[in-house]
Amino acid sequence: MPEPGWVAHAIWWQIYPLGFVGAFPADPSPGPDEHRLRRVVDWLDHAVELGASGIALGPIFASRTHGYDTTDHFRIDPRLGDDADFDELVAQAHQRGLRVLLDGVFNHVGTDFAQYRDALDGGPDHPASAWFRRRGPQSRFDTFEGHGELIALNHASTEVVEYTTAVLRHWLARGADGWRLDAAYAVPDRFWAQVLPRVREEFADAWFVGEVIHGDYTTTVEAATFDSVTQYELWKAIWSSLNDGNFHELDWGLQRHNDFLDTFVPLTFVGNHDVTRIASQLSNPDHVEHALVILLTTGGTPSIYAGDESGYRGVKEERRGGDDAVRPRFDTLPEDSDVLRFHRYLIGLRRRHPWLHTATTTALKLTNTQYIYRSTAADGSLIVALNVDDAPLTVSLPELGTPAGTVLAGSGAPPQHEITETEVPPHGWLIIQPH
Repeated sequence: MPEPGWVAHAIWWQIYPLGFVGAFPADPSPGPDEHRLRRVVDWLDHAVELGASGIALGPIFASRTHGYDTTDHFRIDPRLGDDADFDELVAQAHQRGLRVLLDGVFNHVGTDFAQYRDALDGGPDHPASAWFRRRGPQSRFDTFEGHGELIALNHASTEVVEYTTAVLRHWLARGADGWRLDAAYAVPDRFWAQVLPRVREEFADAWFVGEVIHGDYTTTVEAATFDSVTQYELWKAIWSSLNDGNFHELDWGLQRHNDFLDTFVPLTFVGNHDVTRIASQLSNPDHVEHALVILLTTGGTPSIYAGDESGYRGVKEERRGGDDAVRPRFDTLPEDSDVLRFHRYLIGLRRRHPWLHTATTTALKLTNTQYIYRSTAADGSLIVALNVDDAPLTVSLPELGTPAGTVLAGSGAPPQHEITETEVPPHGWLIIQPH
């Protein structure tokens, strides 16, 4: 099934609302009368100026803590506000031409989920017990990756299928444009294949992206009927190759990426709410530009994690509260900066070349520390030269099979027309339009 047509132009600005508006962690927690979800409206113009065409929201439904322990999928988290606040956010986003992507957790629920409380109180014979997976007959309810506060749903249950279908439809009817499906890798593909086609019968233009980390992305997309999945393989290859001076890893990742593009267009990123920020992940801060160049000159549906465009730093740690550093509160709109201008420029370049959405890459020159690739689709091509070496990189276009070209952007390089040869400085990069 082809993705909705609007996705070909989608560039997401992703936020984690509970942290973004200071609702979690917070002591005391804000109440619905504070309407904190509306604070996101104040940032929508920033998203537009950045060049984004949509906002990807983290969890906004009722939960006890971080949002991924949902207690009621039909209710806006009281720490964020209420239905009217959601409606206002969607209306304001759509007025600006911004799509809205929601984050749905249907692999597990929090311990205050109504059916779970009924199952606990009513015992194993209570009808609500069928909603949840057990480790064995009459044994304790299963959990998500050992987290006792996250109770695993039973995806073989007809009630869970119906409930999930109803939730997806409900918020699409209220104006959402699509869903990120959390922990989709832990849910049987056949469950999504039961749910999503039914939702599409009513909302054919909705987009569904599954959170998948490892495995056979293509098989998962086809079996689950997703439109896309999260491209963690490419995310890792980008920062790891830059840190290690090993562009062979990036080239291998891009070859894999080409294979995925034969079937679907992955959601691509260099940062999100679950990983160390790219400015902290990279050992050389000069290489943040390289990471963004790769993201925005290769095939995919790109996502920018809020704060990365201002050079935010933050390290994810494997401990309770270990996500807090990468999910901070945002109080003031960002000041102009080199990194912000750089994001705006490259996103603008991406939007001027929408064919990059499905572009595949071909290596033209490859060493550990110097890499030239061509991104190509039916409507155009670009040559990208990356250098993380201490020596300059000479780019001879005739040797690359192109008689001449124009330098569109580069490390300290003004645009140059009708060049046949140029040089990429140490730890620099260039984007060239071939003639």
